Amino acid sequence: MGDVFKALADPTRRALLDELQERDDQTLFELCTRLLSRGVGSSRQAVSQHLDVLEQAGLVRRRREGRHTFHSLDTSPLRAITRRWRIDPEEGPCGSP
Repeated sequence: MGDVFKALADPTRRALLDELQERDDQTLFELCTRLLSRGVGSSRQAVSQHLDVLEQAGLVRRRREGRHTFHSLDTSPLRAITRRWRIDPEEGPCGSP
């Protein structure tokens, strides 16, 4: 579970997860292009390394098809966190009503 928190600590990695939530199954090229359009400037190599960290944390899955590798969001590690620390939708921040 520690890998998940480490992966989520970086704003570029969170932006990558946002992109994959918006449109799943993207190649590295597509992700780099979409990040650039959002104003998140990172090199292809840096984005690839961020995707490696997200994959090690179980938040991203890779699927190879021919010459292309597609990346998908996997939220199962986040569900494990919310199961451990349940969230009451009626409560405000820090348990306030």
